[in-house]
Amino acid sequence: MLKRVALLFVFALLCAACSADDLSNVYWSDGDSGRIDGEKFRLHGVDAPETGGVGAYGGAKCEEERELGFDVKAEVVEFTRGRAIEVARRYGPDRHRREVVDLSIEGSDLGDILVSRGLLKPWDYDGGKPKPSFCD
Repeated sequence: MLKRVALLFVFALLCAACSADDLSNVYWSDGDSGRIDGEKFRLHGVDAPETGGVGAYGGAKCEEERELGFDVKAEVVEFTRGRAIEVARRYGPDRHRREVVDLSIEGSDLGDILVSRGLLKPWDYDGGKPKPSFCD
């Protein structure tokens, strides 16, 4: 009996460990930035609609953008939930001290996937291009 309880306990621990490995270690602040293991990051080469208050510094330019920003964040969270995400490349910190990165999900560039799904827009921030507009 004790041996059976011990085996069940070990099995439960192994199952918990497997589940923990399957969970993403990414927290999304919005559709293109967040934290990985507590480190702030921003996806390279893409932009998401802002979720901050309309007219606030770094916020949305219009109410439609803000609403879209929350929808995009929810879709990105759901799309990446439980999937293995890796930092494929680091570009260094941006002006907000977030690490600018390329993320890989199952071997594919996450930014490219999110652009192809219509969630994010390409943005050559490094090239000095203006932010894409999410307002009509």
